[in-house]
Amino acid sequence: MADIQVKQESSYSIKLSQVLEAGADQRIDLYFSLPQDLGVNPKSLNEEEYHHSAVFGRRSYYSQGLHLPLVQGRFTSFKKQSLEDYRIYLNLFAYQFAVAIETDSKELARVSDAEQFYPSLQELLTLLAAMLKKFRRSSPADPKWQSYFENADNYLSWFCEQAVLKSLSHSPRSSEFAECKDLALAFCREEAAYREANRYNSAQTVNDPNRISNKMLLLRRLLQQGVVLKQEQRSLGKGLKKLTTGVATAMVMMVVYSMVFQAQGMLSGLTMALVVVLAIIYGFREIFKDDIRDAIWRRIQRGRPRWSRILRDTVSQTVIAKQWVWLEFVGNKDIPDAVKEILQRRHRQNKVESETLHYAVHAKVNKSGFLAGYHRIQETINFNLTPFIRHLERSKIKVYREQDGNVSSESAERRYQINVVVAVRQAKAAPRYARYKVTVNRSGIVEFIESTIPDTIASIHQSDEASAV
Repeated sequence: MADIQVKQESSYSIKLSQVLEAGADQRIDLYFSLPQDLGVNPKSLNEEEYHHSAVFGRRSYYSQGLHLPLVQGRFTSFKKQSLEDYRIYLNLFAYQFAVAIETDSKELARVSDAEQFYPSLQELLTLLAAMLKKFRRSSPADPKWQSYFENADNYLSWFCEQAVLKSLSHSPRSSEFAECKDLALAFCREEAAYREANRYNSAQTVNDPNRISNKMLLLRRLLQQGVVLKQEQRSLGKGLKKLTTGVATAMVMMVVYSMVFQAQGMLSGLTMALVVVLAIIYGFREIFKDDIRDAIWRRIQRGRPRWSRILRDTVSQTVIAKQWVWLEFVGNKDIPDAVKEILQRRHRQNKVESETLHYAVHAKVNKSGFLAGYHRIQETINFNLTPFIRHLERSKIKVYREQDGNVSSESAERRYQINVVVAVRQAKAAPRYARYKVTVNRSGIVEFIESTIPDTIASIHQSDEASAV
């Protein structure tokens, strides 16, 4: 089964990641079951606006693990390769290293227990130090390659330092782990001294937060060259939408003209009464024209993909994959039976009226055209839940308690549960499922956990052998 993961990304977002093999034909469907109390429905949330403002994706070449892919061992000698090859493979390692740092530091930031936080921080420090040491051993002897290595080394050193400092800024206070904190600070000082010794950044740049952050952002973009796939996205059905607008206008005008003819028959001559009646008729035309057009368009658009996307290698411009994307509110009859059965497993108190937002992406990956030595791409999709919870009111609920004749009160917050069902289907195989519970309040995501599904339904975590039995 393909590598599929769904996890909390930040206080307001969740992230889906998948790894696609060369030649893969895979579709992922997400069903967001939103309680009606959230107020999210087709009238309050425009699917197209949500897609462009709150759904962000990233597609890149993928190599498993934090080893040195193609930088040290993929080729026998870099001297036999071109400068462009060296740059691409160097960027590939640096980019994946940076993404791994982001992932680990975000997971560390969600740990609030000091006894778990500081050992995890120490493991992170050990890994970062070892990876940077190995990376710097691959410093090229050829001067024409040196500038590319220095750019990557400069960025990774700064980014590692920032990740550790950010983790320390949110660390739980504990005097028992002062030694671990000192080690983290020493690591940051060593990296700052290393960059200064190599004269990677001028004193003016180091002392100016704006200049240093913008320089590192530029280096990050340079590292993405040849690694992150170029995306060409376009909206589907533009011609069909224009035709729908024309049909809706024609239908409205047929009704309008029939009413005009009737009015002229009843009111002979050009009178003030006729003018008023005609004004009212044309006023109603403007009111109902858009509603009729939207109703027809929703009917035609139902079940059709909204967008298509082509992924290209940024160097060779070769097409690597094609994707089709769906995003729409669906009714109960359009929800697969397996998804309905999974949602029926909710506790009785959670079985409330809900709206279902359906997102799907169908990817077809080419078998050829990949960067030499790679046969997989990784896609990550972030879903920002802010539009779902921004209308919630801060809770004013009070819970009263009696103890020893005294009455006390505590403030309680109103929480809502969003159920997310994920369905994965490869080619013509039967789909597999997973369910996640996202508990939210006005401040963001309170809890994100994976829930069980019925034993009769195949899980995305089952092996191929287990599902075949």
